[in-house]
Amino acid sequence: MTRFSVYIRHGCHLCDDLLGQLQQLQGEYHFDFQTIDVDSSPELAQQYGTLVPVVMSGDREICHYFLDQAGLIRALSDT
Repeated sequence: MTRFSVYIRHGCHLCDDLLGQLQQLQGEYHFDFQTIDVDSSPELAQQYGTLVPVVMSGDREICHYFLDQAGLIRALSDT
């Protein structure tokens, strides 16, 4: 099963929206995701702080700010 990493920040309404959309798509597309709080380390805050939420597949960025459903589906077909 494909697993995405989602970089978020607590209190971020864009993050909450994107996570809700991912949860809705999980049943249909059979993937998993883990959330990572960018404020948990200075390095992550510097790297992703202004882009959250960010969806990653390994080292490849799928999207940031808003869910790119087509990009997510392409990433699933690539694995």
